[in-house]
Amino acid sequence: MDSIQAYLNWFVKSYCIALMIFFSLSLPAFAANACSKNIYLTFDTGNMSVAEQVADILRKQQVKATFFLANEKTFRNDYALDDSWKGFWNTLVEEGHAFGSHTLNHTYWQKDVGTDSVLVKSQFGPDAGRNIQMKNVQFCQQIKNVDQRFQELTGKALSRIWRAPGGKTSPRLVQFGDICGYRHIGWSKTGFLGDELSSTDFPNTFLLNRALNSLEKDNITMAHLGIWSRKDPWAPAVLEPLIIGLKSKGFCFRKIGETF
Repeated sequence: MDSIQAYLNWFVKSYCIALMIFFSLSLPAFAANACSKNIYLTFDTGNMSVAEQVADILRKQQVKATFFLANEKTFRNDYALDDSWKGFWNTLVEEGHAFGSHTLNHTYWQKDVGTDSVLVKSQFGPDAGRNIQMKNVQFCQQIKNVDQRFQELTGKALSRIWRAPGGKTSPRLVQFGDICGYRHIGWSKTGFLGDELSSTDFPNTFLLNRALNSLEKDNITMAHLGIWSRKDPWAPAVLEPLIIGLKSKGFCFRKIGETF
């Protein structure tokens, strides 16, 4: 009986080991087959009220994203590029995310002026709320100053990309960025995830279902790390089920510049 029991124990153990080896070799292939459509999650700074939750979900789901940074006022009454956020940004750098400029003072394009200038209005900074006329060199500094500050905080340069606040831009403004060495990245029409909309009119369940039903291959999505006006925060309520749902539909999460 002892020899029979020993044989059974050996057989069960060997069978389990064989199964483990089989699945360890097969799972990457299964995962590769399941992941067939690229999609790009991007986040603008906003008020940073859900920044930690967003980072936790991306970490848990093993997803990389692209962040566009401006020195915006946060829910902690500081600013997103203050030293107080150094640890947060460094952690995201270590985890392999990508980063671009959102202009230092969250500077909105208003209109083109003359043949070589744009009229802009900054949300923050010394000229907050004022209409300012800028030429290429001045606007370039709005983009590059984020890069400089990010390097001071993390030791890492931004990717050479930027996003106009509010998506408000013109061919001239895009050209300003190109001349400065930064490519403008907007978002897909279906990639607007709606986190800045009224939570009364657009509840999280509606935004989740809309995104799952409308997002397509190679879409660039856009959400924020916190929005002042939305009473029922979009993240984390929508973000994690959105990622899980997109994975189940064969989407692969990429960073801007990785395959774009």
